[in-house]
Amino acid sequence: MIDGLYNTDVLSLAANISCVGKLDAPQGTARKVSKLCGSWVEADICLEDDVVTDFAVRLQACALGQASAAILAEAVVGAPLTELRDARDGLRAMLKDGADAPLGRFAKLALLADVANYPARHTSTLLPFDTVLAAIMDAR
Repeated sequence: MIDGLYNTDVLSLAANISCVGKLDAPQGTARKVSKLCGSWVEADICLEDDVVTDFAVRLQACALGQASAAILAEAVVGAPLTELRDARDGLRAMLKDGADAPLGRFAKLALLADVANYPARHTSTLLPFDTVLAAIMDAR
């Protein structure tokens, strides 16, 4: 049902993304594009001992990609690489395999559970997490 997909929580997140912009001196940068819908996300990252110390994002995406980016932006600073990988993998499992939402700092991903019913929306929802991980790899 579309009402569940684009609920008030998702739309509120999409309208309130923090950390939008560019870092002055990023250690890593990445850009990912969804071939299916054309959504794109760019991320800048700074790290210390594989823990995110600064983050900025630019994007052109649907409300679901924006909501995912908002959840990421709220919790990414202070997150270790392993936790970000687990969050991305947990989001993917939630969308594709019906698994429970990730716990911890990325628990708000549960708000995107209805996206599982719309496979065409999976890629754009995963895009912010795929992009930040690519930016971390660029920094390393």
